[in-house]
This record gives sequence, structure tokens and C-alpha cells, in this order.
Amino acid sequence: MTSKSTSKAKTPIGQLLFRYRDTDTVAGVSRKTTARVAQTLGLTETQAIHLALARLAQETLPRYEADNGELTAKQLRAIKKLEPQGRMVTSENLFA
Repeated sequence: MTSKSTSKAKTPIGQLLFRYRDTDTVAGVSRKTTARVAQTLGLTETQAIHLALARLAQETLPRYEADNGELTAKQLRAIKKLEPQGRMVTSENLFA
């Protein structure tokens, strides 16, 4: 009887080749800087890179789906119809 190999060759799905810059710039860092950041935070270099990308994603990516643009005239009329009518009263005291 011949035995079949049960292990499959691993493919590089989800992997990325990361190339460091020779010197630090606004858009890139050197390996030395990555190592210093990782050591300061008590992380591996890979964890430091993931942390940096996660923070960048939180700062730059929208956290909601894009809307459909400007409201139509019909939608604006419907909102105004539901809006409370009358004079708005302001108060100097929060509990008045």
C-alpha cells in the first residue's frame, strides 16, 4: 500500500513582502526605526507594523458606508413637514 501525503504545500496567501527604506521619510521607515519602536513598546517588529497600520486605518478610513449624496427637494419638504412648528424659545437656565 502506498501512503498519500496529507500535508499540502503552504501558499503565501495573505502575505506581503515588506521592504524597509534606507532612511526614515514621511512615507516610510528604516528597519532600525521599526526595531526601536518595537523594543520601546515591547512588541515584535511584525506586531509594531500591524499596530501602526491598525492606527492608520482607524484615523483615515470611514467607519460608516457612504451616503447617497444631497437630499432631494421631496426629502427636504418631508423633513420640514415633520419639524416642530412655532417659535423657538431660548432659556438661560438649564432647568427653567
